[in-house]
Amino acid sequence: MGAGAVAGAGALAACGGVAGGGGGASGGALRYAFWGNNVRQTNYQKAFDLMAEQDEELALTVEFAEYSAFQERMTTQMAAGNVADIFWIPSAQVMTYYANDLYRPLDQVESLDLSDYSEADLRDFLLDGGHNTMPFGIFVPVIRYNATFVQDDGVDWPDSWDWDGFAEFAKGYSAEHQDRWAVAYAADADLPFEGWLRQHGEQLWSEDGRIGYTQEGLESWFAWWEDLRGAGATPSIGEQDGVGASWEDVGDRCLAWFSNSNHIVDDATMFPEHEFALSHLPVDPSAPAGHQFLYFPRQAIYSGASDENAERAGEVFNFTTGDVEMLKIVGLTMGAPVNPRVAQEYAEFASPTETAMLEIVTEDREADRSPRFEAPPGSSTWRTVMTRVLEEITLGSSSIPDAAASMIAEIEQSIDRAASGEESS
Repeated sequence: MGAGAVAGAGALAACGGVAGGGGGASGGALRYAFWGNNVRQTNYQKAFDLMAEQDEELALTVEFAEYSAFQERMTTQMAAGNVADIFWIPSAQVMTYYANDLYRPLDQVESLDLSDYSEADLRDFLLDGGHNTMPFGIFVPVIRYNATFVQDDGVDWPDSWDWDGFAEFAKGYSAEHQDRWAVAYAADADLPFEGWLRQHGEQLWSEDGRIGYTQEGLESWFAWWEDLRGAGATPSIGEQDGVGASWEDVGDRCLAWFSNSNHIVDDATMFPEHEFALSHLPVDPSAPAGHQFLYFPRQAIYSGASDENAERAGEVFNFTTGDVEMLKIVGLTMGAPVNPRVAQEYAEFASPTETAMLEIVTEDREADRSPRFEAPPGSSTWRTVMTRVLEEITLGSSSIPDAAASMIAEIEQSIDRAASGEESS
């Protein structure tokens, strides 16, 4: 059920606890389920120990696992009606869990303090018109670039790119620098892919729970990356160890990397001799207004939690999203703070890479944005499907049109099966 126990008082294990008082009025501790690696587990232990110090009546039983094991356990718990009081929500499962009635409406939780949020913030949090989950971070799609290379190579890195301009630059840069590439191949990068679609008038998912893009739109994304790969502007698939590039293998030999804004926090530490910075995605000249978007990692209170436990869970949310001391311990690996007050407080002591992330997220947060819709039930494997068809393209065993058609057909079939009740995810 995930990583092993962490030594020390109040240690977290796959099913562990945090030292504190007697918990809710029922005498039982709240169950808190989340995922990650050993570092995250240890940091959250420290944070929840601090929370217990601040509220002697609070105790948590932690259910921790790595990402895939977390989802498997949730599926089992859903079937048994035995879900944790508080749980993180995998991005591809947001609407699946909603369809299974796992979320308690948060307007029923009187202890939850939303006074720091504007009406626009709260509208952003809604699912199907209801406030039933609570974001605890913000990601946006970005280009992460090696500022050390930019300085050493005398590169004129602009404030903004368009897609054709970046492609032309990348080809020229790689031709001039035989020891490195302009950019890692990243056709599988989900948030940049979504950004491309929105700039071209399409969506990743539609409001009615279907695929929101056309085959033509998908082909254009694949073709942009294949043009770069064919020109030698990216590593080969073998050199970067797969369609999804290995940062460990080629991160210090690529000028740029298309990714999520939060990834800079951990990735920059792998190559401390380099400085890294962020810029927005290239923007198509014809991109519609509102193409920017925010991605929220979300947490929820289980619909089956007792009223007393739900109120205690609201207090936990106040700590995890509204207390800067929490983020001083766990850091910003799960994105910029969703609470605008906490984001301002954190900025006072943020590291340079964290500052870069906070600034770029703030710019997108302040932009006018058209609605964004979550992945529908049945679509949870769409990234796996995308990776497979990209492997076929890069191996030469499938054309771009055939691969795009195959990907769309497979995802649509899975959504249809979920809608007919053949599968729950």
